Amino acid sequence: MGEALNGAKRTIMCGELRESHVDNSSTVMGWVQRKRNLGGLIFVDLRDRTGILQVVFGEEINKEAFEKADTLRAEYCIAVSGKVVRRQSPNDTLPTGMVELQGEEIKILSESETPPIYIKEDLDASENIRLKYRYLDLRRPDMQKRLIIRHKAAKAVRDFMDAEGFLEVETPMLTKSTPEGARDYLVPSRNYQGEFYALPQSPQLFKQLLMVSGFDRYFQIVKCFRDEDLRANRQPEFTQVDIEMSFVERDDVMAMNERLIQHVFKQVLDVDVKLPIERLPYKIAMEKYGSDKPDLRFGMEIENISDALKDTEFKVFKDVLDNGGSIRAIKAENCADMGRKQIDKLTDFVKGFKAKGLAWIAYKEDELKSPIAKFLKDEELKAIVHKMDAKVGDLILIVSDAKEKVVLTALGQLRLQIAKELELLKDNKEFRFAWVTEFPLVSYNEEEGRWEAEHHPFTSPMDEDIPYLDTDPSKVRAKAYDMVLNGEELGGGSIRIHDSQLQEKMFRLLGFTQEQAWERFGFLLEAFKYGPPPHGGLAFGFDRMAMFLSGTDNIKDVVAFPKNQNAVCPMTEAPSIVDEIQLRELGIAIDIKNEK
Repeated sequence: MGEALNGAKRTIMCGELRESHVDNSSTVMGWVQRKRNLGGLIFVDLRDRTGILQVVFGEEINKEAFEKADTLRAEYCIAVSGKVVRRQSPNDTLPTGMVELQGEEIKILSESETPPIYIKEDLDASENIRLKYRYLDLRRPDMQKRLIIRHKAAKAVRDFMDAEGFLEVETPMLTKSTPEGARDYLVPSRNYQGEFYALPQSPQLFKQLLMVSGFDRYFQIVKCFRDEDLRANRQPEFTQVDIEMSFVERDDVMAMNERLIQHVFKQVLDVDVKLPIERLPYKIAMEKYGSDKPDLRFGMEIENISDALKDTEFKVFKDVLDNGGSIRAIKAENCADMGRKQIDKLTDFVKGFKAKGLAWIAYKEDELKSPIAKFLKDEELKAIVHKMDAKVGDLILIVSDAKEKVVLTALGQLRLQIAKELELLKDNKEFRFAWVTEFPLVSYNEEEGRWEAEHHPFTSPMDEDIPYLDTDPSKVRAKAYDMVLNGEELGGGSIRIHDSQLQEKMFRLLGFTQEQAWERFGFLLEAFKYGPPPHGGLAFGFDRMAMFLSGTDNIKDVVAFPKNQNAVCPMTEAPSIVDEIQLRELGIAIDIKNEK
């Protein structure tokens, strides 16, 4: 049975004791990491969120405390008082390794059963077990360090935004469903049966309304919700650093957010982010890296080799070029000796991205080896090698297709896969930021036969491209910008449309009738009648930011209580069946058999 504190006060955290505290009387509290009984002495490693401290109990120090210490087991929660002394055998691996606490008094605050997971760093346990016992998983030092970093990042954001004149304003969690992307999470109304609130996918409309309201500079660290199929590093509920500014243009928003990121990385990691951050127009990013979130930590850029083969008689390439397609390649340095089985695996890999195959040329010392060499003229092979700036030992990998998007996507993914297989980034601690700009405003949905917004319906087109809205929408670029870090989107935003006529034109292009537009977004359109300012903003994925700052590649490591890949919480077993009485109060009948 656990003892009460009975007035005992913690005077210092375990990980804070140093040589300067020697001869002080101190009281520490925490959990038993391990116990070693060496006969007349018992050593206990005591852990709290600041670190580990060695506590020594001896029969000569205090026999009663010594006997009680002998009953301790892992994860017992205890309070210990005593004198701080120098360790006879210092431990250089611990910040507290020069001192120890002589246990003169001990309280066992609560006992613990044998934990189902080990409380240690770099735990090798299944994700579902870790999530089921998350409160134990969170005791582990590496998990606590990550959440402390997340806290520091949030504080750094708030400090910076306050200094820049931004106001943190909360927006509603229960709002109107305006589906235009991922599915909403719906909340039934008890008072208005048959009607629903929606949890916000983002505060987008509200932050624009705050600009109409004259708040000028808004931010919020806010929960958002999207009911979509989960992929790696996605959660159904996630956190954004949401930002909006009035009377600004694109460069103003980008410059402010560059300074924000510079401040956060300096405060949390003491890392200097050099400004200005490199900018890549969307078209260039796709052509060089096959991705709108390029990883710039390594080369292997995509090259267009179509000109080198413009007169080729090789039917595969000739048909592609005759049909308006392209032939492109990447160069894997020092990979000419890659085995056929490995190349076959890479071929299967690109086929997963709709490529029909993968051609290759290995630059050996005495020859250019390739399964397509017999179909190409010597000058064509040499032209490819010259275009790729290939040297002896290099491997050229080629994809061709009538659809340029297939070529770029396949090579972009192949580039990342080879970097992974060659472990090019294994020990890379570099942070490579980039802005990707000038995204397409809209894309055409062949299945539905209509144009769709690439960002959202309120994104402003580039001024010079507005005439194309009536003639060729595919040419319209958006005043949109994404900040990319090491191949991941860190945040994205845009300048918004504030002209009501342009907004109506945009809705018409997207296939909304006037009635449909007002039904979904009427409250915003109504507000736009009353002098909206030019405005724009950006939202950072705060979970992803914390992930980078803490050096993990798993977003669940920086979320205290995440869901698993099936959007289930193994600890609380949410989602769960609710009582029939609750459903009747909401006017809801369940017509689906639950097999859970």
